[in-house]
Amino acid sequence: MDIERKCVPLILKMFEAFSIERWNDLIRPFDLIEMDKAAEKMVIAYIIGKFEENAGKKINWQWMMNASLFDLLKKIALCDIKAPVQDLIKSEYPSEYLRLNEWVLNQYRPFMDDGLFSKFTIYIGQKAASIPIPEGDILTSRVYAAAHKYSTMRELQMIFPVNEAVRLVRIERELNETLSAFMDLRGLQLLMTKQRPFEFLLKIEQLRFQRRWNQTPRVPHTSVLGHCYFVAAITMLLQECSGEKMCERRAYNNFFSALFHDLPEAVTRDIISPVKQATDALPEIVKRIEDEIVAKELVPLMEDFYSSELLFFTNDEFENRILLDGKPALVSFEELNSRYNSDEFCPVDGKLVRLSDHLSALLEADISIKHGITSPHLEGGRNNMLSSHPRGKMINGIDSGLLFEKCTNASAV
Repeated sequence: MDIERKCVPLILKMFEAFSIERWNDLIRPFDLIEMDKAAEKMVIAYIIGKFEENAGKKINWQWMMNASLFDLLKKIALCDIKAPVQDLIKSEYPSEYLRLNEWVLNQYRPFMDDGLFSKFTIYIGQKAASIPIPEGDILTSRVYAAAHKYSTMRELQMIFPVNEAVRLVRIERELNETLSAFMDLRGLQLLMTKQRPFEFLLKIEQLRFQRRWNQTPRVPHTSVLGHCYFVAAITMLLQECSGEKMCERRAYNNFFSALFHDLPEAVTRDIISPVKQATDALPEIVKRIEDEIVAKELVPLMEDFYSSELLFFTNDEFENRILLDGKPALVSFEELNSRYNSDEFCPVDGKLVRLSDHLSALLEADISIKHGITSPHLEGGRNNMLSSHPRGKMINGIDSGLLFEKCTNASAV
């Protein structure tokens, strides 16, 4: 996939989701943003999916990761049409709904290679019920649909106290009716009845309330949680650009390592990079304190069957690594490709996640500056990112300098 023609336009298009507000006809006690919804939905899907896997069932995580990206792209294209209106068009004007979907696909055709566009087209057809979902993916689609509806319910619950009940009771009733069809999913049962997975989700939701670059004015504002999903989606796109055929587990690990890479900040809050690096010893001290707090406050809320995986995602999160005899080991990109590109080694392209994290930070600063909202913090952050990634610097098969240059050149407001 050509980075300039394919990845860059899609990455910049995804960034628009940071500006799409949700529930914007109601009183909102905090910003409810589409990118944040995509992030929370995938966190919930992970929790519910892990319960299903623990029961011996198969989840197609690649289908789910693709679905999250495609739904976000569709939402960006149709952000002016509320979901209930789209549902009415689908049920009462099916032929127009098909044309609407064709219009959405055409918006993205120039920015996708044939493989990704084919997957997008099939997914849109499955959502429209014109293409059947394979039997083996039905459970995965139900887990994803349950996560979608429950993440909407969580938003509703958070805005309910500041709105008159009459505005929301019908929505609440409809959501409960929809969710009742998924109550055979053990993870959803525990979330709905506010058991331990709900307490874990409450901690993660704190990332939705934390703003990045909190010391400076900036537009659009981005939350830590929304940033995490953006990094995961970028990672998913960039791994296609690396030219390497990655095993199923590696692609899964890359996405969810990125989604959870800031998980410790749910209990430590965001400590900005300049502060972390104020002294030579401080980065190591901060990391050690983060690990201690995570072990005390987060791990007890995790289920035994996924806690070790989440800790694997968040420890040495920006290093290429594998599991060797059950223990994490750092490896090079070349070793990932030549020796360890197999599910049994549980490989992770941590440096690719770091690249995506840096690109997200660069765009957060650069786009605000181009909107006319700037500060020394933003200028310095952008310049540091660009100088740290000169053209020709290769990170896990990606020329990071070229990528950063193309993104900043293309992101004119």
